[in-house]
Amino acid sequence: MSETATATDLAALTGTWTIDAAHSRLGFSTKHAMVTTVRGHFKEFEGTLYLDGASPEKSTANVTIQAASFDSGVADRDAHVRGADFLDVENYPTLTFVSTGVSQDDDEYEMTGDLTIRGATRPVTLKLEFEGSSQDPFGNTRAGFTGTTTISRKDFGLTWNAVLETGGVLVSDKIKIQLDVSAIKTG
Repeated sequence: MSETATATDLAALTGTWTIDAAHSRLGFSTKHAMVTTVRGHFKEFEGTLYLDGASPEKSTANVTIQAASFDSGVADRDAHVRGADFLDVENYPTLTFVSTGVSQDDDEYEMTGDLTIRGATRPVTLKLEFEGSSQDPFGNTRAGFTGTTTISRKDFGLTWNAVLETGGVLVSDKIKIQLDVSAIKTG
C-alpha cells in the first residue's frame, strides 16, 4: 500500500466496485530484439471487484479484456499481434482474469487468479498496492490500485518468434503486466 490505511479505512472499502476503464490502464511491456522495450496497453476492458476491507482474503476480481483492443502504437505490429501468430483475436476475442485468492502481509497484498489468453488458462500472482480512496466531484466513491506481474507468453501458446543473426530472439518470452485501476463503488 502506498499510503498507510487503518483497519477502519479498509473496512469502508467493503462492497462491490466497477472498474472505470476510462481512468484505468492495463499495460504491458516486453523486450524487442533483446535491446529495447516495447510498451502498450489494452484499450477496451471491463471488470468488477468485490472488496472486503475487514477480511481482504475474501476479496475477488473478474476482468474481461477485448483482445482486439491491443495497442502498442505501431499499426503493423498491432495487426501482427492481433493475428494468428499471437492473440488470434478472430478465434479468441477476449482475455480474462478471475481471482482465486488474496493474501495480505502487513501493507502488501497479492491476488492470485486464473489468466486466460488464447484459450490457455494459467495461474498468475499480482502484487498489489492500494493507492487510496476518495469521493469524486460527481458523488462517486473511488478507489485506486496498482499491480504488477510477469508472465511467460509461451505458457499461453504465444510461441511465434524470429532468431536474430547476432543471437537471441526478436520477442522476449517474458511479458511484464502493469495495472493502474480506478474503481467506482456500486454496492
